Amino acid sequence: MPPNARRTTLADIARAAGVSVATVSKVVNGRGDVAPRTRARVLDLLHEHDYLAPVSRTFEAVERPTIEVQFQGSLKSYVARTLEGIIDSAAEEGASVVVSRASRAPHWARDLVAAGRRAVIAVTSVYTAAHLKELARANLPLVVLDPLHLPDSRVYSVGATNFSGGLAATRHLLSLGHRRVAYLGGPAMAVCNQARMHGYRAAMEAEGAPVPDTYVRPGEFTYETGVLGAAALLDLEEPPTAIFTGNDEIALGVIETARTRGLRIPEDLSVVGFDDTDLAQMASPPLSTVRQPLREMGGAALRTALRLADHDKVESHHIELATELVVRASTAPPGKCAAQGVGSVAR
Repeated sequence: MPPNARRTTLADIARAAGVSVATVSKVVNGRGDVAPRTRARVLDLLHEHDYLAPVSRTFEAVERPTIEVQFQGSLKSYVARTLEGIIDSAAEEGASVVVSRASRAPHWARDLVAAGRRAVIAVTSVYTAAHLKELARANLPLVVLDPLHLPDSRVYSVGATNFSGGLAATRHLLSLGHRRVAYLGGPAMAVCNQARMHGYRAAMEAEGAPVPDTYVRPGEFTYETGVLGAAALLDLEEPPTAIFTGNDEIALGVIETARTRGLRIPEDLSVVGFDDTDLAQMASPPLSTVRQPLREMGGAALRTALRLADHDKVESHHIELATELVVRASTAPPGKCAAQGVGSVAR
């Protein structure tokens, strides 16, 4: 809004809608005692005039600050664990949380403000420049948890030490005697995937172990990527004896493909995941993996969102929490069958 522009008032909206100021106020504050047609007409005018209620008016009756948590895709184990951290921290901080799927409806950010939201936490969601502009216009802070892409300099984010995690996972496999180690990851351009892959490459290079182009395969963070990617890797003339995967779901897909080919885990093929979700402990055998502190990451995102909502200073635009290698039963020294390349012909 230009510096000298006149702010649209409730009286302006009421006059244009042909209703009382009290009726417009009820719509703005989410009251239910307004006829549907009248409510729709008032909302259209509010959007048309880019009306934003003053912060003091919107929140003066709200006892607990409310944070909107948005995610894309299905509610998988990774998302559930981060949500637990957000919800637990909200309870400790005296805040409320509303969970929803990411919306791209017109005026979605202003609708959130009108509903009393103080900030948005996005779990691995992708926000474009247009989305950021919409949030800025609504004066609604955003915190991205585990961003898929390099966040805009205006965006606050929380993640984990993905490079260190990839380095630790690969060093573990190398220490067991593996030299043919492959990386089966998520989207090629995802920041977390690139960091895990670079950690893998750094460990392999330091050990002098070769990394053929065919040993690094991007995909999605899904079980299907593990099934199909493992099949392609095991069909190579020199298949890997160990596979480091971008997350636990991919690792379970790898284990399933190995099972259908008569390969034993870890005797014939070692597998390492990433995240340490519940899937890792339920896998057969239990999965060696890199633990992300998912609950702690959720808590850090919640506390950052509350500080931004209160206009407090936040020291860093990006927070990284430490990962940790958890060794279970899916890794072992390379066996004779895998070392001889039998994995490529077993079915």
